Amino acid sequence: MGTGNELPPGYPVQWEADVVLRDGSVAHLRPIKPSDTAGIHAFHARQSEESIYLRFFAPLRRLSDKDVHRFTHVDYEDRVALVLTLRDEIIGIGRYDRVSPTSAEVAFNVSDHYQGKGIGSVLLEHLAAIAQEFGITRFTAEVLPQNRKMLAVFSDAGYEVSRKVEDGVVSLHFDIEPTDRSKAVAMSREHRAEALSVSRILRPQVVAVIGAGRSPDSMGHHFLGNLLDAGFTGTVHPVNARAKKILGRTAYDTIADVPGPVDLAVVAVPAEKVLGVVDECAAAGVDALLVVSAGFAERADGEGDDRQAELVRRVRGSGMRIVGPNSFGIINTDAEVRLNASLSPSLPPAGRLGLFAQSGALGIAVLASAERRGLGLSTFASAGNRIDVSGNDFMQYWIDDDATEAVGLYLESMGNPRKFSRIARNLGRIKPVIVVRSGVSAYGVPPGHRVRRTKARPEVFAAMLGQAGVIQVSNVHQLFDVAQLVVHQPLPAGRRVAVVGNSSALGALSAGALAGRGLEVTHGPVNLPSDATAEQFRAALDEAFADPDVDSVFTCFIPPIVAHDEEVTEAVRAAARQSEKTCVATFLGMSGVSPDSHLAEGGESHQAIPVYAMPEDAAYALGKATKYAQWRGKDHGEPVAPTGINRRVAEDVVQTVLSVSPEGRRLDPDETSALLAAYGIEVWPTRRVATVDDAVAAAEDIGYPVVLKSTAPMLRHQGGVTGVRVDLANEQAVREAWASLHERLSPLAAGQLEVQRMATPGVACVVTADEDPLFGPVVSFGVAGLPTELLDDISHRIPPLTDVAVSELISSVKAAPVLHGHRGSTPVHRAALADLIARVSVISDDMPEIESLRLAPVNAHPGGVEVLGAEVTVAPMERRTDPGRRSLT
Repeated sequence: MGTGNELPPGYPVQWEADVVLRDGSVAHLRPIKPSDTAGIHAFHARQSEESIYLRFFAPLRRLSDKDVHRFTHVDYEDRVALVLTLRDEIIGIGRYDRVSPTSAEVAFNVSDHYQGKGIGSVLLEHLAAIAQEFGITRFTAEVLPQNRKMLAVFSDAGYEVSRKVEDGVVSLHFDIEPTDRSKAVAMSREHRAEALSVSRILRPQVVAVIGAGRSPDSMGHHFLGNLLDAGFTGTVHPVNARAKKILGRTAYDTIADVPGPVDLAVVAVPAEKVLGVVDECAAAGVDALLVVSAGFAERADGEGDDRQAELVRRVRGSGMRIVGPNSFGIINTDAEVRLNASLSPSLPPAGRLGLFAQSGALGIAVLASAERRGLGLSTFASAGNRIDVSGNDFMQYWIDDDATEAVGLYLESMGNPRKFSRIARNLGRIKPVIVVRSGVSAYGVPPGHRVRRTKARPEVFAAMLGQAGVIQVSNVHQLFDVAQLVVHQPLPAGRRVAVVGNSSALGALSAGALAGRGLEVTHGPVNLPSDATAEQFRAALDEAFADPDVDSVFTCFIPPIVAHDEEVTEAVRAAARQSEKTCVATFLGMSGVSPDSHLAEGGESHQAIPVYAMPEDAAYALGKATKYAQWRGKDHGEPVAPTGINRRVAEDVVQTVLSVSPEGRRLDPDETSALLAAYGIEVWPTRRVATVDDAVAAAEDIGYPVVLKSTAPMLRHQGGVTGVRVDLANEQAVREAWASLHERLSPLAAGQLEVQRMATPGVACVVTADEDPLFGPVVSFGVAGLPTELLDDISHRIPPLTDVAVSELISSVKAAPVLHGHRGSTPVHRAALADLIARVSVISDDMPEIESLRLAPVNAHPGGVEVLGAEVTVAPMERRTDPGRRSLT
C-alpha cells in the first residue's frame, strides 16, 4: 500500500493519534490521504462478502477507481475520513459527509480480522470531536437491520440515538455534543483498554530476555537471573545468538526463533541495536517491550533524541506498548505471577502498595526504603524515559487491581497533567494516591523526558494535585511514612485525636505536632507515670479508644520502669485490635521495636500499627491521612453547566480575529464584549475621552453617577484615588475630576482617561484564565489590590470544574473573609461570583485559542457582581495534552 510521505494541502496533522484498543493493543489513527488508494483496495479485498454488503448495501467485490478516488480525496472540513492503521495496514475507516450546515452523515468500515477491538467506537469518538470544530452538531447514519455490531457502536456510545426503519434500512440520528453519559462511556472505555494493556505487561505468561549475556556483569544476565530467582510462574526464554544456554535455559538466536507467542520482551542490547530488535519483535507478534537500554534522549546530543522519537514511532506503529527506555524494570509480587523483571536482586515481599518511579536511581531508592520498613508491595514499575507507558497507565491498572490498596508515585516530570488529574481523582476515590512531586516545574525536567514547558507556577501543579485528592509529600521518606499508615490502618473518621504516653514532654511535643498538622487533640495528652504497670497502660489505651470524641489514637512511649517494653507494645496492639479507629505509635529507645516499621498483628498486616521514629513523623502521616479521608468522604459536587451559552458565536469571534491576525493578538473592547457575552458575561462599557467636553458628553450619555479613571496599566488596577475619581454625580463634578487627574497624571504620561458607570460599592476581585502548554486552561481567583499584587494571594484550579471546586477556589484565598462579612460588612453575593467563575472556567475549557483572559476589576457586592474591565488575548490553537478524545501522549 502507499504510505505517501507527501501530505495533501490542508492535511490536519493535529488529528493524528495513537490509541489503545479494547484488547490493550495500540493502533495509529490519522486522516485519510490520496496516497491511501492502494491501501483502500487492499482493505476492501480482505473483507468478507457479508461485510461488504453490510457496508455498501450491495455485493461490490471490487471498488471502482472513481469510488476510491472519492473516498481518499477529502477537504478535511465538509468531507472528513479517518483511517486506523496497524503496521501501516489499514484496519478501520470512518468518515462523515456534511449534508447541511449542522448535520453530517457518518459511516464506518472495520476489518473482519480486527472485529471486537472497539475500532468503530474510537472512530466515532474522533469524528464527532472533529465535526464539532466545524459547527456540525448532529450525525445521521443508515444501517442495515442485520448489522447489529454497527448499531451497537451508536447505541453504546452514550448519545441519545433516534431510530426509524424505512424500506428495510435503519435511519439513525443523534446530537454529538458530549453528554455526561457519552463522556462517561468514553472514559470507561479508555480506562478498560489502558488497564488491560498494563495488565499484559505486569502479568505475562511468556517473557523473552533479548541480550541475555553469559557474563554475570551484563545487564541482560542480571534481568534473566532475577526473573529465574524470583520463581516466575511463566516461561522465560533468553535470546542471544552467541550462546546455546544461559543459566541453564536454552538460548535462541532471535525472537523469531522463540517457540510460541511472547507476551513481554525485555530488551537489554546496546542502544544502536534497539530499533532493529523492535522490528523483529513486531514481526514476531510480541505484545509489549521493557527496554532497559540507555543511550536515548537522556544523552545530551541530537542522536539520542532522534533514536528515542523513532523508537516510540515504531513501537506504537506495530501495535505494541513499551516501558522505558532506560527503565529499572517492573515487578509483580502476586504469587500467581512472581515477576521480577528488574535490577532488584530479590523479589520484594508481597503487600498492598503499588509503586511507580521514573528513573532507575529512584527505583533503587524507593525499593530500598520499602524493604527497610518491611512494607510489602503489590507491583512496582520504573518508566525510565517514559516515552509511552506512564504513571497514568499504571493508575488505570491499579483502579481495578484488588491486590493494591494504596499507590505511591515519585514524579520527576509529567507529560499529561490533565489526564493525570482525571485518573488520579477516579483512583483516589477508592484508594489513597501518594505523590512525591519533585522537580515538576518549568525548571525540573529530567534528561530524557520529553514534556511541554509550562509557564505555570508550582502552585498550579500543587492545586491540580489537591483537586484530584492526591496526598502530596516532598520526599521518599514522607511517602513511606504516609503509606505505612494508609496501608495498615483504617482511614481516620475525623480530626479528633487522643494522645496517650508516659512522658509529659513527649506528650506536649506530640500534641503540638498534631495541632500543626490541622488536627485537634480532644483526649489528653494522657501522661502515665514512669512506674505504670502494663495494666495501667492498657486501661489508658482502652479509655482513649472508647472515647466517642476521638477518631484516632496517637501513642508515644519511652522505656517504662516497671512494665517491660514488650508489655507496652502488646498493650497498644491489644487495645487497637478491639477498635476500628486509627492508631499510630512512637516508641523512643524501646527494645524490639524498629522505627519506621510496624507492629504486625498475628501475621495480618492490615491490623499492623505503624511505628515512627519521632512524633513529628507520626503527626505528619496522620495529618495527611486525615485530610485525604475528609476529601474522599465529602461531596465533590456536579460539573458546572451555566445557562445562556452560545459557543458558536464565541467561535465566530475568535476565528474572525485569527483569520485576519493568524499569529493572534489582544482583542479590542468590542470583540472582548462580544466573546464574553456569548458565555453570559457582561462587561460594563467604558468610553475613552480626549477632552473634558468629551468626558462630560460621555457621562451624560452613560448616565450619572460615573467614574473617571486612567487607562494606564500601572494605575488602572490600583486601589486608592491616584488614578480614579468616583461617584461623579453631575457635569461640574466631572470637570473638577478631569482637572485634578489631568494635573496629577500628565507628568506620569498616564493622562489617557475613560468614563464608566459608577458601580455599587463592593469588593474588587480578579478572575483570570490562562492557556498553559502543559496544563491547558488554568483558572485563577484573588481579591484585587495588595492581596494579589504584593502578597501573591491567588488560588488556582484546572477545568473542568464542579460547583464545589468553584466554591473552594473562592474560599481558598487568604483574603476570602472580606467577601463574607469581615468586621460587620454585608457579605457579597457569593452565588453570583461563583456563577461568573464557572462561566470563565467553561469558556477557557471550550476554547484553547483563548491564550489569556483577565476580568479585573470584578466588583462583588451583596446584590451581585459586575465585570468592570476585561482583557482577552487569542492565539492559534495548540493541541492540548488531553484533547478530550482518546489519545496516547
